[in-house]
Amino acid sequence: QVQLVESGGGLVQAGGSLRLSCAASGRTFSSYTMGWFRQAPGKEREFVATISWRGGNTDYADSVKGRFTISRDNAKNTVYLQMNSLKPEDTAIYYCAAAFRGRLPGPSSQYDYWGQGTQVTVSS
Repeated sequence: QVQLVESGGGLVQAGGSLRLSCAASGRTFSSYTMGWFRQAPGKEREFVATISWRGGNTDYADSVKGRFTISRDNAKNTVYLQMNSLKPEDTAIYYCAAAFRGRLPGPSSQYDYWGQGTQVTVSS
């Protein structure tokens, strides 16, 4: 069982930055591919970024490439999402998710555990 708790969301002006964190419980964090997803009001959940359980590979949605960076610290059981040059269309609830030895790229269905989400609001 893995529990995920996101933090770091908030209100920011367009062009600003935020850093999301996702703290995971359990002793096997390093065996999980971690992903960030988001869901805006009235829209379906969409993939944002993922990092392999080995930590060497990452993948991003086209809409965030060059602006967002995913990273992980296995010693702290934490995955991060650094978000720069934020746009109003980035406004959403951001969720982290864990997939045991998940593939990159891989379907959202491979993620076994999900956090409760953290709200990110970007004002214009």
